Amino acid sequence: MSTSAAAAASSTTSLSATRRSSLSPASRVPATLRRSLPSRLVSSSRSPVVQPVHATASPGGAGGTAAKKKLLIFDAEEYLAESLAKYTARLSGEAVAERGAFTVALSGGSLIKALRKLAEAPYLEAVEWSKWHVFWVDERVVPKDHADSNYKLAMDGLLSKVLIPASQIYAINDALSAEGAANEYETCLKQLVKDGVIAISEVTGFPKLDLMLLGMGPDGHVASLFPGHPIVNENKKWVSYIKDSPKPPPERITFTFPLVNSSAHIALVVTGAGKAGAVHKAFSDKQSSSDLLPVEMVSQQEGVLTWFTDKPAVSMLSSI
Repeated sequence: MSTSAAAAASSTTSLSATRRSSLSPASRVPATLRRSLPSRLVSSSRSPVVQPVHATASPGGAGGTAAKKKLLIFDAEEYLAESLAKYTARLSGEAVAERGAFTVALSGGSLIKALRKLAEAPYLEAVEWSKWHVFWVDERVVPKDHADSNYKLAMDGLLSKVLIPASQIYAINDALSAEGAANEYETCLKQLVKDGVIAISEVTGFPKLDLMLLGMGPDGHVASLFPGHPIVNENKKWVSYIKDSPKPPPERITFTFPLVNSSAHIALVVTGAGKAGAVHKAFSDKQSSSDLLPVEMVSQQEGVLTWFTDKPAVSMLSSI
């Protein structure tokens, strides 16, 4: 169900008159998308513009509350990466100014490539990397140098290129079992809450990381929260584990939905035609709490859930 235009405008970044004048004309958006997504933006400029876009209310979500969704569509992955870097750097600056630290959780997959611009000018010099505290939304229980390790992926693609103190990069203990690694990771988070590094959500009582960066699989899974798996219903633990992942490797730890949804900001980075079906379902008005995909259970408790997408990923939205 759609919220009012006023709600959408109040939940997103406003534009200056100068920035508004740089928007691509509506004719550059496919006609089918214009009909179904009347207020979405597709920017073809070098620096994609973020403006109020289509906002909908989700009927479900692990927290039981409605969530506003902001959908950004980009002509090319390069533009998406530029906008994601700007978005992340802005949130970093705001968190550091307010609390003296920036807590961010990374996923695996193509997300790390999408974050590559952070290791380039102007962000490489402008971001206060020494204030970052980096976590993983989920991790495969494999050695850190294993090809399946999300830690290795992030280190190779981003973290080794920026100056974040090693003590503020929180990898799992790969010497433990999946259950042991999950328990230890939750203990680590609890200590950081006690130390004042991580805030607590006044709404949910769960840790409130500054930014949760998520990808999505073609089946609609996020983190290691897979469709139909009992772990999607976990509502007490901060970090849990699975030993029977439907995609290899089988053993993983993962943040639970209450922790994911308590974040101050959530970004979902979803590209490619293979994701179009899940995106279509996530934005459909015809939803039922009995068959929600995990991505539909990402329900921002305080604020707006921002989707960073490309045209192939939203190619089925014209039928909404």
